[in-house]
Amino acid sequence: MSKIRILSDQLASRIAAGEVVERPASAVKELLENALDAGADRIDIHVEGDGTRLIRVADNGCGMDQDDVLLCLERHATSKLREDSDLESVATLGFRGEALPSIASVSRLTILSRLSGAAAGTRAEVRGGILHDVHEDGCTSGTVIEVRGLFSNVPARRKFLKSKRTELAHIEEVIRSQAAACPEISFSLLIDERSVLDLPAASPEQRLRAICRCPDADLLELDSDGEMTVNGWLLLPEESGTAPLRICVNRRPVQDRMLRHAIAEGLRGLLMKGQQPAGLLLLTVAPELADINVHPAKREIRFRNAGAVYQAVMQATEAAVRRHQERLRSRFFAGPKDVNAGALPLSPQHQTDYTFVGAKNFSPLQHSQEICIAEPQPPFQEKFAPPPETSNTANRLPLLLEPEQRGTLRLIGQFANLYLLCEQDGQLVVIDQHAAHERILYQQLRQQHERKQPAKQTLLFPILAELTAEQADVLEQEAETVAALGVEAEFFGGSTWLIKALPAVAAHLPPQEVLADVLGGLTAKLPDCVDKLLASLACKAAVKAGSSLQPQEMLALLHEMGGSELFSHCPHGRPVLKSFSKQEVERWFRRG
Repeated sequence: MSKIRILSDQLASRIAAGEVVERPASAVKELLENALDAGADRIDIHVEGDGTRLIRVADNGCGMDQDDVLLCLERHATSKLREDSDLESVATLGFRGEALPSIASVSRLTILSRLSGAAAGTRAEVRGGILHDVHEDGCTSGTVIEVRGLFSNVPARRKFLKSKRTELAHIEEVIRSQAAACPEISFSLLIDERSVLDLPAASPEQRLRAICRCPDADLLELDSDGEMTVNGWLLLPEESGTAPLRICVNRRPVQDRMLRHAIAEGLRGLLMKGQQPAGLLLLTVAPELADINVHPAKREIRFRNAGAVYQAVMQATEAAVRRHQERLRSRFFAGPKDVNAGALPLSPQHQTDYTFVGAKNFSPLQHSQEICIAEPQPPFQEKFAPPPETSNTANRLPLLLEPEQRGTLRLIGQFANLYLLCEQDGQLVVIDQHAAHERILYQQLRQQHERKQPAKQTLLFPILAELTAEQADVLEQEAETVAALGVEAEFFGGSTWLIKALPAVAAHLPPQEVLADVLGGLTAKLPDCVDKLLASLACKAAVKAGSSLQPQEMLALLHEMGGSELFSHCPHGRPVLKSFSKQEVERWFRRG
């Protein structure tokens, strides 16, 4: 007697349901996809309990006649694929014909649907995968699907569900993700008769702000066209909080580590260690270039040319960061060059004043342009304000951009020997001096490294350094990389090496410490280990917290910020500056 048997349709459907319907949120996702494929522009979802008691999805799509209502309950019955070749270029959200029969096999499912213009609709009821009733019914055009008692006939599956709060959170996330992908569609969610979401049709940006609850946040806009279109908005890291990154490919929410990594790479220097990007990525590619049939729940996707997709997303993110920096530059550092009427060119003596003699660990900044000030300024009598006789224009930052772009940043003083306080167009601007200088030095080091022309300081007397066997091996194997970083070391004998030159920005640091840091960073041999080394060197060479700066030093730092390619965040992702409006300050003091 044969040991192999063909499973019954009911058992096969329940097994399929285990792959398609993992939890109540999975059922909501499948029903949403069907509603969107039906052309609905409004979808209302009602959930009771944790989703196992009731899921009700109503849409105003094209609806179905009685024949289609009965066919949609059969396994592998779909209106979205006609030929085998259609599977190579799927343009709909659903296509397998498994969702409704799978859900119906583990619940009591009711379908109420009417074609637009039809005299009456159809009502069908299925229990545990078996059709119990079908008849005509009066209803509005569109489709309403009710799922009651989900997993009632598979108690083992119910045991694996999490708490009510967790299951509802998964349902809400499914709706938010789909709403982000389809901003022109209205969505609403009721949980136990309580309105949780009400998202009217909106622009993609407005929809993202509504979903992330960030109506006034400054966003990085992705906008790149070509063989593939990259759109979307990313939240600045300091404003993202716990917001996730939602990825939609051809209007389909997916989870893709490659795309997430591409965005994180594009945000390099803005994200702190362990921080993840947040916002919305909308990627549009030709359907034949993406395979969505690689996961039972269609959560994952594969690209025919993954490398090109990665580069497109990363470059679009980098371009968004550059545009954001230019907006900040125009806001804080733009204005007419002749704003200081009657200003005198900086004399050699004044140029000496602009080097950072007030802080021994502050490397002099190289100025590529001439700086103008009104008159030689005496030291501040008070740390947080200029002396009364000093005019308001005396401490203004030299304005670097085109004359038609206006804006001024007026230095007020220094707070806690760490923060520069400035005023600009009625706003208080606070700048972290260490983070700002660290970013400037990092940009300089990176440019020098890319040109393979490191600025280095030859030591008057070489310094002896004792290296471990591992450090010596790294130094010998990575000799070119070490030299490209501006470090010159020569074998002296035994375990002793001579340090003959250091990077110019780190010339004031202990030579043995610099060499040890460089070798330690190269030991990891990570793809970005050199970049991390440059960031570490910049951090150690930058002006430290607690360093008291003279007004000229503060102005010179602001000048360098205005000329830096990226100045809003330090290389480790910490923000450099923060502005506070007059209204925010007045609210704090309960004025106005």
